[in-house]
Amino acid sequence: MWPSRTRTETVTCLACGDQVTRSMAREYDKHGDRWDREDKEFEHLCKSCHDDLCHYPRDELEALLVENGAGETDRDAFLADYLETVEERYGTLEEES
Repeated sequence: MWPSRTRTETVTCLACGDQVTRSMAREYDKHGDRWDREDKEFEHLCKSCHDDLCHYPRDELEALLVENGAGETDRDAFLADYLETVEERYGTLEEES
């Protein structure tokens, strides 16, 4: 059965926590594959937070964050481990002048 046209679905922006209508939000898939919808529940971003995101490819980023304990270890330990892992795999980060 199709949802009612008079019912407005609201979602919560995962970045700022604001509640917005689904039509004013953007789907976020942490695996970077929003087209494969089988057995998936999406998180959402309000348009403002979505526009603030970097839209460059994020190959391997989510796996790297999980591997280094994002959200499970304290911030300083996570950042040190993350930087060490990135430098081992991709070399040192050099700033452009």
